[in-house]
Amino acid sequence: MGHIVATARTPRERWIEEGLRALAAGGPDAVRVEALAKRLGVTKGGFYGFFADRGALLEAMLDTWERESTDEVVERVELEGGDPKTKIHRAGMLTFSDDRLRPIDLAVRDWARRDEAVAERLRRVDNVRMDLLREMIGTFCPDPDEVEARSLLAFCVAIGANFLAADHGHRTRADVLARAADLLLDRPPGTS
Repeated sequence: MGHIVATARTPRERWIEEGLRALAAGGPDAVRVEALAKRLGVTKGGFYGFFADRGALLEAMLDTWERESTDEVVERVELEGGDPKTKIHRAGMLTFSDDRLRPIDLAVRDWARRDEAVAERLRRVDNVRMDLLREMIGTFCPDPDEVEARSLLAFCVAIGANFLAADHGHRTRADVLARAADLLLDRPPGTS
């Protein structure tokens, strides 16, 4: 009697991960089931074992992005410890310097301009991030108005640096960003 060989299904997480790669590269319109199946080297039939439709995949992708961008970043920041300024720096590095989360974050921001449900989810994520900034900056800055302003500026620098094309004279972008962080976090120059 012959052996029956079962075909291993492509795990749900691989569909989500490939969808996030497509989103980062080309926005939500680039997330197409057939294209994802081709990149995964499988047929699209397996997709429907995990997702009712493309919309369900997009929701799962946003769930993954939200969890990784908030819960997992905060968890890692707390686990690795340090003073509040170190924690702020680490959270920024994990979120906006990461080759994985940053491109997804930027794609979600663009998508949110055209989709209210995505905009609401982005607002929720940004509120978690701002709360972390407020909490950490509040440990060394007693003025609530200044805490809010510094938090906003820090967040705007982290996001806006991805869109700014300006030159900085003899300074590198990294040098200017480091100095901006020093100013926002009330640190002596060059301590970042």
